[in-house]
Amino acid sequence: MYWTDQTGQINQLIKIGAASRMSDLKFIERELIKFQNSPERRGMIIGEKYYHGDHDILRRKRTVIGEGGELTEVTNLPNNRVVDNQYAKLVDQKVNYLLAKPLTFESEAEGYSKLLQTVFNKGFLRTLKNVGEDAINDGIAWLHPYYDDQGELVFKKFPGYEILPFWANAEHTVLDFAVRVYSVEAYEGTIEVAITKVEIYDKQGIHRFELKGNSLIPDVENPSSTHMVIENSEGNVTGYNWEKIPLVPFKFNNKEIPLIRRVKSLQDGINDLISDFKNNMQEDKRNTILILKNYDGTNLGEFRHNLSQYGVVKVKTVDGADGGLEALEIAVNSENYKVILDLLKKALVENGRGFDAKDDRMGNNPNQMNIQSMYSDIDLDANGMETEFQAAFEELLWFVNMHLANTGQGDYSGQTVNIIFNRDILINESESIENCGKSVGILSNETIVSQHPWTTDVKIELKRIADEKAQQQSEMDQYKAMFGNTGGGG
Repeated sequence: MYWTDQTGQINQLIKIGAASRMSDLKFIERELIKFQNSPERRGMIIGEKYYHGDHDILRRKRTVIGEGGELTEVTNLPNNRVVDNQYAKLVDQKVNYLLAKPLTFESEAEGYSKLLQTVFNKGFLRTLKNVGEDAINDGIAWLHPYYDDQGELVFKKFPGYEILPFWANAEHTVLDFAVRVYSVEAYEGTIEVAITKVEIYDKQGIHRFELKGNSLIPDVENPSSTHMVIENSEGNVTGYNWEKIPLVPFKFNNKEIPLIRRVKSLQDGINDLISDFKNNMQEDKRNTILILKNYDGTNLGEFRHNLSQYGVVKVKTVDGADGGLEALEIAVNSENYKVILDLLKKALVENGRGFDAKDDRMGNNPNQMNIQSMYSDIDLDANGMETEFQAAFEELLWFVNMHLANTGQGDYSGQTVNIIFNRDILINESESIENCGKSVGILSNETIVSQHPWTTDVKIELKRIADEKAQQQSEMDQYKAMFGNTGGGG
């Protein structure tokens, strides 16, 4: 791989781990072409499009059997393209179920949890939620830790379809290097053009290029650099690199399979069914099949035009045969559509491993067992996703620990931390509160308080309880003192 110094000049040709067999940019160029046209990347883009409502139904054409038995597009029949975006609902369910609530960090090291809460603040939690959305749509998403202009450690997300990873092992757990490809809008004179940018991330820094045709050309406007550049008080600039590649993968599952692969055909079926039903309901005597008797004219195209424009037809009686006009009607049974639509939606929920908030179990007897049963499918995906995200956080914490050590906030590299994903699940509050009351004397107060449905922060709630007890004790002592003085005086 080519790398450049801060002046942007090409210095040296080096080899990239797994790419050493080709040792130059030709390898990257060929892999980029394969990646951009790969079915895996197309699947990622389809997932993103479907989430934003860009479904195949929007490009559907209405066709009939034409000459020679070939299908021919027609434009004089209703062609509704209805999108009932159940897929986006499924994605939002999963993201909010696992990532809507703040994370909890538990560590025995004093002050470590507070520092992590500072780094992983509300802004980061918003970014993490967006990463989760991309991971579900693309199968994998990426976080890039870097320092902003103010010297703060921040995190930028990259969608899966922008990153071509080169793994050092078959399990896809160790990254050798990675290539990011994305487009930016620019102007050549007064003409707006799209420029394809390429960034290669390895342990030597970030190497920036433009992809022109099938060739990588060094990016002159945004030259290659180290992972971070620090300017001292005298204005001297020094570049530094992380010991690891600053890209952390967040996977939807260990196979990196996007959700859209499970449910695309079902989502398309829902769209097709609703659109066909609307088409059939809109077909009337002006655009459906007609049986014409003794038409006063010879041009059927003219007949259709007059019927559409004036809504009347001239017919006549010939040789005692009465003229007339009848429509060939096909009965539309709406109940059949409802049954099939319900089946498709239930199949989408089951195959997508979501939950139906209108489930019958929530109407008759919404006890905790029924609620847990309703959430059993989404729990399967959430468990696998959480396992992958826990591993990703382990990698991300390495960068955070290095940041804390480099900024003099403490060395926590050897400390363990437990990251808890607080899931957003419906519960039967009365039942949970009753169980908490029955657990007094069996479990610790901290455990009971943590399981109470009204608790938002365990430590704050425990402090409130301690403060209230202290206040009550103080009032009791004052009362005893006053009562004792009164009693002595009597």
